[in-house]
Amino acid sequence: MLNLIRNEWLKLWSKKATWVMVVLVALLMIGSAGITKWVNNQTDSVENWKQDSQTKITFFEQELENPNLANDVLQADKDSLAMEKYRLDQDVAPISSNSIKGFISNIPNMLSIITLFSVIVAAGIVASEFSQGTIKMLLTRPVKRWKILTSKLLTVGIFAIVMSIILFVFGVIGAYIFFDSVPGMNLDVVNGQVIEVSFWGRVLLLTGLSLVNVFVIGTLAFMIGSVFRSSSLAIGISIFLMFMGVTITSVLARFDFAKYILFANTNLTQYIGGSHPIIEGLTMPFSIAVILVYVIVFLGISYWSFTKRDVTA
Repeated sequence: MLNLIRNEWLKLWSKKATWVMVVLVALLMIGSAGITKWVNNQTDSVENWKQDSQTKITFFEQELENPNLANDVLQADKDSLAMEKYRLDQDVAPISSNSIKGFISNIPNMLSIITLFSVIVAAGIVASEFSQGTIKMLLTRPVKRWKILTSKLLTVGIFAIVMSIILFVFGVIGAYIFFDSVPGMNLDVVNGQVIEVSFWGRVLLLTGLSLVNVFVIGTLAFMIGSVFRSSSLAIGISIFLMFMGVTITSVLARFDFAKYILFANTNLTQYIGGSHPIIEGLTMPFSIAVILVYVIVFLGISYWSFTKRDVTA
């Protein structure tokens, strides 16, 4: 299996497109840091976090007077109110958007770039074997088909992780190049108590949870590419669902079945930091269970298609 993975890895990095992706990620992260700094300088505004906290406190107090608030929104508002009061009482400044920590905090949100590149790789890693006519030569090896497919799947996963590390590293480099170090602290509410959260711990947690979405969309593209043996079709469908999935879910949110839709659950970061889920009543364990069911179905279809269907290419 290790030899199969190594061969797939070497084939992947022998392509110019893979190196282009690496360069694009590096340039995008450094460039976005520079553009963000330039935009912040153009606003020419001085942040007054204490005034902002007082404004938020007033807003949340008024919001909590609404008797029609959904339960999850009600709890999120109570937690946010407690955190803002804690900031003022303990003189704990939030993380400034125009700082090293501020830019690094946004890195997990940028993993959609890695999702896009992972979709391209996942969609083509099987389909390209058929389009290029190399599949018969590959299957003549004395290796079971499921092992070949597994090596390709693991290669996609490793690629996603490596690209995420590259994105993170260049994001941190860009932050330190263009931004200044400004004191700031994340807060959270645990068991009704406001606590100060480790900055790097929170960033790494959000990055890890964001990677779940990368893997799920990549598995979807992998399945479509394996079944239809067309990388363009797999890329097109996966990218469409990646961008429109949440929108479609939001439109259907009023229906009970919406919580079982994949894209209502893939963003596990919605359960972190006092935010509330896209659909009322969702919890992280429920979302993880739904994701696992979808991934098992995707992989089951992929393995069935690759191992049972005749090769005519």
